[in-house]
Amino acid sequence: MADNSFSDGVPSDALEAAKNASNTEKLTDQVMQNPQVLAALQERLDNVSHTPSSYIETLPKAVKRRINALKQLQVKCAHIEAKFYEEVHDLERKYAALYQPLFDKRREFITGDVEPTDAESEWHSENEEEDKLAGDVKSKVVIAEKEVATAEEPNPKGIPEFWFTIFRNVDMLSELVQEYDEPILKHLQDIKVKFSDPGQPMSFVLEFHFEPNDYFTNSVLTKTYKMKSEPDKADPFSFEGPEIVDCDGCVIDWKKGKNVTVKTIKKKQKHKGRGTVRTITKQVPNDSFFNFFSPLKASGDGESLDEDSEFTLASDFEIGHFFRERIVPRAVLYFTGEAIEDDDNFEEGEEGEEEELEGDEEGEDEDDAEINPKKEPSQPSECKQQ
Repeated sequence: MADNSFSDGVPSDALEAAKNASNTEKLTDQVMQNPQVLAALQERLDNVSHTPSSYIETLPKAVKRRINALKQLQVKCAHIEAKFYEEVHDLERKYAALYQPLFDKRREFITGDVEPTDAESEWHSENEEEDKLAGDVKSKVVIAEKEVATAEEPNPKGIPEFWFTIFRNVDMLSELVQEYDEPILKHLQDIKVKFSDPGQPMSFVLEFHFEPNDYFTNSVLTKTYKMKSEPDKADPFSFEGPEIVDCDGCVIDWKKGKNVTVKTIKKKQKHKGRGTVRTITKQVPNDSFFNFFSPLKASGDGESLDEDSEFTLASDFEIGHFFRERIVPRAVLYFTGEAIEDDDNFEEGEEGEEEELEGDEEGEDEDDAEINPKKEPSQPSECKQQ
């Protein structure tokens, strides 16, 4: 029987391999003759060759050495920039002392402790001509009718609900406020920013001053934001100025049954052996603006936070900055809405650039029923730093 695995002394599998190689070469030639394929390949090669990292790799070692020297200089620049921002913080502290007498007078006008003089309350609006015409029309009204109208016009003390109105006007803050927070925030009389003392680590404190109320005994609630102005050792080129790295709240001394940050729920439990059912009550966290004073702590042990915690912490830092840089210095403009209109004048990006994020919503167990959302556990009597 003839052996079919050889042909003229050449193994059949070798012949088959040669045949396949020939076919592949012909197919490659056909593909490379296609203009569209060639254009796509050239575009890809161009993109690769034009990336900065690929260009750097092509440079001689002597040039790379000089580039490394430039990076050393850039790190030193970052450290000088950090010192610059430390001095800016000192300058902020200096000017905060100059602003404070004006902010103290603002509080007196808001609370009604002091009535502004005619000179202090004079303001020329942009619509002054319209105001003048309206005034001329009013001047034609009978004096007796004007006296009656003046007598009937209410004259509340100060500016009622000044800070609460700001919370309501600003979306970033109104999203945090629940319906049961509103009566408490109406007692808010002032918000102050205090900077760390000279020689101390960079930080600032938000002070929320409340008048006596039925909800807690604290007169001041505080939130301290700790900052850092130094390049990261692992990534010094990412430095862009001071950043908030952690924050501390305070303990709120809630009066009995008034703690809006917790709620008491009913839950049914079934005994595994006897099959009997009992109802227990327990306290669970409740959404509230006043959770602002019990912030999530940044991880200090080198362990990274999960994604949700990172987002929560970043949002907290953003709100702290917003109070410090916008709300407190320009409070009256957020009360009237003028600052909000200015913010709205910034153009949005083009359509398609905004990404909508959807989250899962979790409801409570079917057996859970809210009993008293304002019942609270016992708390210390002082607002202490956590």
